[in-house]
Amino acid sequence: MPDLLIELFSEEIPARMQRRAGEDLKKRMTDGLVEAGLTYAGAHALTTPRRLTLAIDGLLAESPTVREERKGPKVGAPDKAIEGFLRGAGLTRDQLEERDTPKGAVYFASIEKPGRPAAEIIAEVLETTIRNFPWPKSMRWGSGPLKWVRPLHSILCLLSDEAGIEVVQLDIDGIKSGNTTQGHRFMEPGEIAVSGFDDYATKLKRANVVLDPAERADAIWQDATNQAFANGLEVVEDKGLLAEVAGLVEWPVVLLGAIDDEFLSLPPEVLQTSMKEHQKFFSVRNPKTGRIEKFITVANRETADNGATILAGNQKVLSARLADAKFFWENDLRVAKEGMETWTEALGSVTFHNKLGTQADRINRIAALAREIAPVVGADADLSEQAAQVAKADLSSEMVYEFPELQGLMGRYYAEAAGLPQEVANACENHYSPLGPSDDVPTEPVSVAVALADKLDTLTGFWAVDEKPTGSKDPFALRRAALGVIRLVIENDARSHLDRFFDAQLLRHEMAQSQGDAESQELMGDMLKEIGKHGVFGSAVRTVLDTFDGDLPKHLEELKNSLPDVSKDLLGFFHDRLKVFLRDQGIRHDVIDACIAMDGNDDLTLLVKRARALEDFMKSDDGTNLLQGYKRANNILTQAEAKDGVEYSYGGDVKFAEEPSEVALFEALAANEGAISSAIEAEDFAAAMGSMAALRSPVDAFFEAVQVNTDNEVVRRNRLNLLHQIRTVCGQVADLTKVEG
Repeated sequence: MPDLLIELFSEEIPARMQRRAGEDLKKRMTDGLVEAGLTYAGAHALTTPRRLTLAIDGLLAESPTVREERKGPKVGAPDKAIEGFLRGAGLTRDQLEERDTPKGAVYFASIEKPGRPAAEIIAEVLETTIRNFPWPKSMRWGSGPLKWVRPLHSILCLLSDEAGIEVVQLDIDGIKSGNTTQGHRFMEPGEIAVSGFDDYATKLKRANVVLDPAERADAIWQDATNQAFANGLEVVEDKGLLAEVAGLVEWPVVLLGAIDDEFLSLPPEVLQTSMKEHQKFFSVRNPKTGRIEKFITVANRETADNGATILAGNQKVLSARLADAKFFWENDLRVAKEGMETWTEALGSVTFHNKLGTQADRINRIAALAREIAPVVGADADLSEQAAQVAKADLSSEMVYEFPELQGLMGRYYAEAAGLPQEVANACENHYSPLGPSDDVPTEPVSVAVALADKLDTLTGFWAVDEKPTGSKDPFALRRAALGVIRLVIENDARSHLDRFFDAQLLRHEMAQSQGDAESQELMGDMLKEIGKHGVFGSAVRTVLDTFDGDLPKHLEELKNSLPDVSKDLLGFFHDRLKVFLRDQGIRHDVIDACIAMDGNDDLTLLVKRARALEDFMKSDDGTNLLQGYKRANNILTQAEAKDGVEYSYGGDVKFAEEPSEVALFEALAANEGAISSAIEAEDFAAAMGSMAALRSPVDAFFEAVQVNTDNEVVRRNRLNLLHQIRTVCGQVADLTKVEG
């Protein structure tokens, strides 16, 4: 069985596209070959800045002969039908066979497709792959129609086995296939003839080309860390940058350079970001001071002066870049020391969203909400409001304008320079967190309050203007924001009803968007104050309206009816996100649904405690068996109530019990009902489940010994009322009808 080697040699491919391109080449070629009948033993793709390489081992020398039988039209069918069948089969009429079937005589065609040499199939599949390659961006050059990410120079396509090698003949817009490649652009630019993958890899290595990107990355990291260690320093790890740099060079040469002393006072994050974004340099840190003191650059060639000229050029460019960063830093510090209000006021002319006003409007809403959230998370209300007022001020700074990824972090530096309390400065940095599932969650109370207010304002705002996520589209990252709220609440064990904050913030959005008169604004302001007292919109509206004399303005009447629906819809969105969050922790969706169905489901911490306790209980034998008994009781009771048209909820009486197991169940329910209620009131769900477990045996024994729908109507009603007690007692924990068996 021959091996196949393909190399597509071009101008430099952007580093970010190389990995995906290698995967696409492998998938499209192997899928096409297998579809044509050529199976293989293994395949792997490798990439460098100038080449995509694919090696396929153990390929069939030719595709197998395929025999196919097709059923055609009936004998005597119209000539056009028969001729169409013959064209599709590639046969003549005399090659058809007549066979008798239950539906009469029918024509059958036996088609034999002879196998084809591997080279012929490879040429077809490779040409199709090249002409239809899925580059994110591609270009044309010259006068041909071919598109490629950068001009394609040559195609190496070689079949090799013990008998020798065969060049797969291919001509794409004048680019003919062959058995040659090229070495390093500068160090070994000549052509290299190869006879197979091993020969190819070996000769490229001699020609200063490291074919495997993982090998290049390992070499870069090993050499960089060794050079840093020799100077008593350490390289700041950055896997993304390492992968990118490995895609920029074919022969990595690691060089350690120095940063001019005048820039060492810049914040380390500024140095690191500037060097990474502009120069693709690794930062080298002094572990004793935490300062970034040197940098690592990776050249694509060896030089006679051991990289001195390259380093000098890089240091010159770096100094120019860092001079800009230093200028931004010093200017920003002057502004911050005079007062961050200058930046906050500037945000009044920056639109956050065309339906949600400016960034300054948003800051005011976040500050008001942070003040309300503060007591829930144990934060100082004044500090929380102050932190929210300045948390986004750095968006107006020159440094964040140049490096948007530093927002928040620079806010902390500037708040410290302005002499603000440390809790306020920390909130400036932490209020964006968590941005993703692996991000750390803030724990400092003021930071938690501002982070929650920020995310809740975003969510309620887009719900207020009906810009919710649809399907896979989520342009404003609202799913991420909701998950951030969930993690902030649960991981900080915060206890509050989210509904209250939804209502308050939705009302603030309505006040901002409303074109109503002063009286309407005053009414909504009164409602906002009442929400703070009562905690829910409905009570606030009733309290305010009781003191209002006259007809309610039309838009407030509409608001009274619509706002609760919007709030409920947003809570449903949170529940969906919570299901995803808890499923990742191994809690079943039906268990979560059973807990969401209970009152207080906008208290996420309480909801999660209940769900975790119920999940543990359902994993036990007691939980499984009690659930079966509960469902049996619920089904019998539901059917009887539907049939009789009455509700059996008046409580059974033990004096009508006929069986010992019936008496025992009455006693078990009486003994455990109070214990379950007390445990739930104390939010000790584990204890509640323990009391539930005590009901398993009495319920099992009852159903084994007793027929509920007996002929004695008095006994039947009493037993149905007993089943209602089972449903009521067990239903205190969760809606067990939603738990699957």
